[in-house]
Amino acid sequence: MNEIPSRPVPLFNRWEEDWSALADERVPRQPFDDLKYLSLSSIDPLVYLSLGANVRERFEALNPQAFGTRSSRSDDYLLSRLELHTDLHLGPHVQIFAQLQSDFAPGKDVQTPVDQDRLGMEQAFIAATDTLAGGTLTVRLGRQEIAFDLQRFISVRDGPNVRQSYDAAWVEFARGDWDFVALFSHPVQNRDASPFDDYSGPRLSHGGAKVVWKVSSAASVSATWAHYIRKHANFGAATGEESRDILDTHASGNTEHIDWDVEAMNQSGSFGNQIVRAWGLGSLAGYTIPALPWTPRVGFQLDAASGNKDPNGHTLGTFNPLFPNGGYETLSGLTGYINFVHAKGSVTVQPTNTLKVLIAGATLWRETTADAIYIQPNIPIADTAGRGGRYTGTYGEVRLDWQLTPNTAFALEADHFAIGEAIRQAGGHDTDYLGVEVSLKW
Repeated sequence: MNEIPSRPVPLFNRWEEDWSALADERVPRQPFDDLKYLSLSSIDPLVYLSLGANVRERFEALNPQAFGTRSSRSDDYLLSRLELHTDLHLGPHVQIFAQLQSDFAPGKDVQTPVDQDRLGMEQAFIAATDTLAGGTLTVRLGRQEIAFDLQRFISVRDGPNVRQSYDAAWVEFARGDWDFVALFSHPVQNRDASPFDDYSGPRLSHGGAKVVWKVSSAASVSATWAHYIRKHANFGAATGEESRDILDTHASGNTEHIDWDVEAMNQSGSFGNQIVRAWGLGSLAGYTIPALPWTPRVGFQLDAASGNKDPNGHTLGTFNPLFPNGGYETLSGLTGYINFVHAKGSVTVQPTNTLKVLIAGATLWRETTADAIYIQPNIPIADTAGRGGRYTGTYGEVRLDWQLTPNTAFALEADHFAIGEAIRQAGGHDTDYLGVEVSLKW
């Protein structure tokens, strides 16, 4: 008798799930499984429709918002996200996936495009997969979410309320230890004037090619070239067309005790009549001690990105973080991946198989005092450019992640940010952040 297939579990990317295992009646059933696997063929179990949903509710308290440079008020609010999807499989080679999103931010004083989208099309694409020349070729066309590596610069943007989509063509060929990706996209711009009014177009485009070499089962290296264009971009008081050629290199891996992830990005091109010369670096490493109770991991993280050294010169040095995930440093949004140096130490323990607790401390500086201090994603703090020293501040972080069931998770994060003199001279204050989150996947 054939082995009983494992029951599928919800994944971060819902379109990667395969619920055809439920065609085997021996797989344990749960409520509403008839909607997770709707057979559309009596002879082919891979022809089916699957329905699903994500619910994420997060309470956030930020006191004061934006370090108090805009307002001394605290901001307590709810970020509410609902996603519904349909996943149609027409055999092993063709998939049609669609996902709606409905995002609200009740109580938030200042709402940005990443906070609320009452009803929008998050994803809608067709994918085809087949064998070719001893490898696997995958093509995806339509609105989709894209994530590279740790999502420092190309991300799904899961931290904020409204996730980042791309109207894109994705072509991937995987063979042996090599993976090749070609991508062209118009990143989706969010607005909330009416349902389904999010848009994309030639004013913002991003595309390129990536090659990944799997050095071993536990390590890989990659190189990416990309081209980025934004018309009517703003840097300081200047407005113009921004065009950047991007070279990104990345390496990651792990052994029995050590894990690491290093990424470096160089940006060249033009902004108006200025030359762009910018760079960014991200790195983290950890050492896990399985012999100790709770399997502690001691981690260290070092990140940096260039700023603009001469506001009146012909070279723009401000790094563009592109499409960051919004939660790489913390969820508070008080650090931006521009003109900064970020050093962070942490200890993570795992009291149970489903519970992780992180305690961390970090210090930040500016790469250059000529440019401003930024908060996420690329918002300069007024009256900081050219004023004060390099030291930005220090923060402490406590985060708890608890996987209650395969479908339900709970998270809590608390941060305290002690500001440096540059922010204080701009009217800022020390800031506290609290986030409490519950998420459900079906």
